[in-house]
Amino acid sequence: MTSTPFGHGGYGNSYGGGYGSAAQRNQYLADSVLSAPPARLLTMLYDRLLLDLGRAETAQQSANWPVASENLLHGQAIIAELISSLKTDAWDGADGLLGLYNYAFTALVNANIQRDPALTREAIELLEPLRQAWHEAAAAVPAAQPAAAAPATGRPFAAAGAWASPAGSTGGSLGFG
Repeated sequence: MTSTPFGHGGYGNSYGGGYGSAAQRNQYLADSVLSAPPARLLTMLYDRLLLDLGRAETAQQSANWPVASENLLHGQAIIAELISSLKTDAWDGADGLLGLYNYAFTALVNANIQRDPALTREAIELLEPLRQAWHEAAAAVPAAQPAAAAPATGRPFAAAGAWASPAGSTGGSLGFG
């Protein structure tokens, strides 16, 4: 079997670890999050959010409720992070975006409780244009800008609260580490 960057095509890591070990993958993901500039972190959140919602919708349609629930809960955690990092006093549109996030969050809670893929689809259709817009905005930011300096809290990005793991920890709650 062939080897892939994140696994060994079924052979596992029994022959000495290789570059595809889970620990190395997790370290790479943690490093990529911790070193990413704020615009990239936001697009990473949106990408993972829409990935989770797509997985949840597929699981709901096949009545795989545990997988659907896991992905919906993860999506809710990402939206909660987006809400907590939104500075409503920083720009005029923030209150509207906050309302949209709250609506999507409630839709995902109800999609999980009611096992309703239509609610998951509604959230996807609401959030996908935002994901695209954030990607376009991030691409417009000059590449020469350095990443934001770490605040006094020691966290490299204030909105990365659910990603930032305590020292010695082996992973973030949003699945990036």
